[in-house]
Formats: sequence, structure tokens, C-alpha cells
Amino acid sequence: MQLTRTRQFRFSWVDTFLWAVRIGALVFIVVGMFGALSKTFAGEGISGQAWRELMVTGLAQGSMYGLIALGYSMVYGVLGFINFAHGEVFMSGAVTAFFAANALADAGIWESQPVIGLGVTILVAMATSTVVAVLIERLAYRPLRGAPRLIPLITSIGMSFFVQYTFRGLFSDSFKSYPVLPTVLQGRLSIFGVEILKTQVVVIVVAAVAMVVLYQYVTRTRMGRAMRAIAEDREIAALMGVNVDRVIALTFAVGGAMAGVAGVLWALLFRQVYFLTGFLPGIKAFTAAVLGGIGNMAGAYVGGLVLGLFEAVGPLLVLDGWGIPSVSQLKDVVAFSALVLILIFRPTGLLGERLAVEERG
Repeated sequence: MQLTRTRQFRFSWVDTFLWAVRIGALVFIVVGMFGALSKTFAGEGISGQAWRELMVTGLAQGSMYGLIALGYSMVYGVLGFINFAHGEVFMSGAVTAFFAANALADAGIWESQPVIGLGVTILVAMATSTVVAVLIERLAYRPLRGAPRLIPLITSIGMSFFVQYTFRGLFSDSFKSYPVLPTVLQGRLSIFGVEILKTQVVVIVVAAVAMVVLYQYVTRTRMGRAMRAIAEDREIAALMGVNVDRVIALTFAVGGAMAGVAGVLWALLFRQVYFLTGFLPGIKAFTAAVLGGIGNMAGAYVGGLVLGLFEAVGPLLVLDGWGIPSVSQLKDVVAFSALVLILIFRPTGLLGERLAVEERG
């Protein structure tokens, strides 16, 4: 007698709800996009040139999110927890570099030698952010290395407030305005018919170069291989002779250096920094890391670019089509809503998670 197997359908309220959210979100986005683009073609909305400029703005801001997100992703890869103090590492570089930029401006180097001035400012920011990141790891996280995961997480939140108010005590709570941009960085460039601010070009190029250098370092050097070995399995890496403490400290240092670069790029675009500058960019960079795939270095950068585009283009492309007023004030809502929707469709992020062996279980 031949037995036949029948597949039984099991109804699930959770799956039904998720599919309803997916379908509803797609309908909402498609209708909104159709309405916004219809306005553009009818000459009632913003022009095609304005759309292209918004995309460039999103790429520039997303490049900064991507550089900050690298620190979140790298630390999660080797330690398995989110370093919520990383936004303050970014802030420390941006605030300290302000004094270097002012000194260079007073000496006339900022205007007469803009490449040297910008290079020195970036180096100061990288050095400061690196030192702050390494001190946080050494003083706050290393003693808790064997503790339950929740304890380092709470400690990172405490360190975030500690660094914030340390910088407030040292440098006051006032906004600090970077010097006026050198003449060579003022104005716009026309690239393929798109008018782009020169500062946006610098931000996108510098961020891309920093990402490529970091990727080459992690994939082609001995210390980079050690980082990847610890991210894969810390105990086995230690048995193979890898100095775990040194490599983890180096991971914090590299992530801090990238955050320092992002701090100067932030100052080039927005010019003002203060002790809370790192809070919202830090949250958005963490969002970018999750969006791209937590623990995935390339995913963190791609997630930053995607998040920047969502912020810049999303409000007008989707919400304006529904006739919602003041859509530019809702960019944060669009950015975080996009995160939720992408994770509903792809829970591991755009490029997938890369977790250690013990994290996968």
C-alpha cells in the first residue's frame, strides 16, 4: 500500500499580519511614487534637476552614515554587542578638529593650502576619535569581556553619556562653527549635467577612498586576517596564537578612525558641531549597520548610502504624492520606516549578517 503525504496548511496570525504589512507598504509606496512623479511630469512638482540634486545630497549624507556604521558593525562582529558610545567617538573627532581648523585658518593655511589644511584636520579628528575609542574599550568594555551580554550594552549607554558631558565640561555646550570654507571648495561643479556642491563631491570621494582603504586593510593584511578570525570564532583564534586583546583594541581604533573622518566630513557639510552632535548621526549609523547587515563591513557602508537616499528622496518621492504637508520635516520618519520595511522583507539586511559562530547558534 502506498502512503501519500498531504501538506497541512497552518494558519498563523503573525505571518498574516506581516504579509498584510508588506502588501500595504508596497501599495502605499507605489501610489505615493506615482503621485509624486505625475506632479513632476505635469510641471507641478519639483524638477528632474532637483531630483538629481536630492540624490547627490542623499549620497553625501549617506557616505558619512556609512563610515560611522563601520565602527558599529566591526565591534559587533568581534564582541557581539552594540557599542552605543560610538556616536560620541564620532563627536569627539568633529569637536576636536574644530580647534585644529581654527588654528589653521588663523595661520592662513586653511585658505592658501586647502589640501594640507583639510588633511591635517582629518588627521587630528582621526587621532582623537581613535584614542577615545581605545580608551572606552580598555576602561569600560575589557573588564566586562566575560560578563552577560546585557551588561556591556548598558555600560555602552553609560559611556555615551559620560563622553558627551565630559566634552561639554571641557569645551562648553555652545555650538562651534568651523571656519568659512576655502575658496576652492565653495560653489558647485557640473557633473553629467548635475549641479553638485564641491563639498558634496569631497565628502563622497573621501568617504569612498576611506572605505576602500579599510576594506583592503581588513582583507589583505595580517592584522585584518586576525580581525576576521576573531569575528569568526574568538576561542579558536586565541588557540591559533592570535592576541585577542590587541586585535579587539585595534578594531576599536580602526572604527574610531573612520568615525573621525566622518566627523570632519560632517563639519564640511553642516559647519556646526557641539557636544550632542554625535547622538542622532550615531543612531542613524546604527540603523545603517542593521539595514546593510550587522557584522557585514560592506553592508554597513551600503546601508549608510541607502539610508541617506531614503532621507533625501523618500519624503518627496512617497509622502508628497499623498499630499502630506511639510514632508521635509518627516525625513527621520521615512528613514526609520524604511528600516522596518526592509527588515520585514529581508530580516538579515541588504547584504546579509556576518556573525561569529557562537552568535549563529
